[in-house]
Amino acid sequence: MNPPYAAVVLAGGAARRLRGQAKPELRLGGRRLLDLVLDSVPEADPRIVVGPAMSVPAGVRLLREEPAGGGPVAALAAGLAALRTEVDLLAVLAADLPFLTHPVITALLDSVADGAVLVDDTGRDQLLLGVWRVAALRTAVAALPTVVGASLRATVAALDVVRVSWDVPAGTPPPWWDCDTAEDLRQAKEWLRR
Repeated sequence: MNPPYAAVVLAGGAARRLRGQAKPELRLGGRRLLDLVLDSVPEADPRIVVGPAMSVPAGVRLLREEPAGGGPVAALAAGLAALRTEVDLLAVLAADLPFLTHPVITALLDSVADGAVLVDDTGRDQLLLGVWRVAALRTAVAALPTVVGASLRATVAALDVVRVSWDVPAGTPPPWWDCDTAEDLRQAKEWLRR
C-alpha cells in the first residue's frame, strides 16, 4: 500500500503546437488525457487540477494559477497553496501523459528523497512526472523572486532528486509519452490499435 500522498496535475499551457487545442481535453481511446492521468493517482488526496475552466471528475478540485498562464511553477505554487499542512508527498504530473500508470507512481513513491522523477529513454528527467516532498517543494518555490515564468528545472535544481528508470518493452508506449503535437497524439493512437 502506498503512503498517503496528494496529486497536482498541471493542465494549463498555450498548446501552441496543437493550434491552441487544450491538451487535457484531447481524447485517446474515447477518454480525455486528463482523465487518463487522474486514473494513475486514484488514492491521492486531494487531487488538484491547475488550469483553465474545464470539467473535472467528482472529488477533484480545479484551481487556476495567478496570473493565468503564469507557467508551470506558478501552477505548482497554486497547487501547493491548496494543500493541507499534514500532506507530506505530492505527485506533480503533466495533464497529457496518456500512458502513465499507477505502478509508475508507486515506484516514484517508493524512491522519493526530496523528490523522485521518471527518467526517459534518452536520460532526460521528466520533472512533470514525479513525486516530491511537499516541504522541499514549498521551500524551493518560496526562494524564487517570482513564480511567474520561472523554470521548474531551476526551481528544483538544489533538491535531492532520485532518478527512476522504467523498463519499456519494445513496441509499447512509455509512461513519459506526452502529447505535445498532433504527431504525438497520432503515435499514441497507433499504440492503442496494436
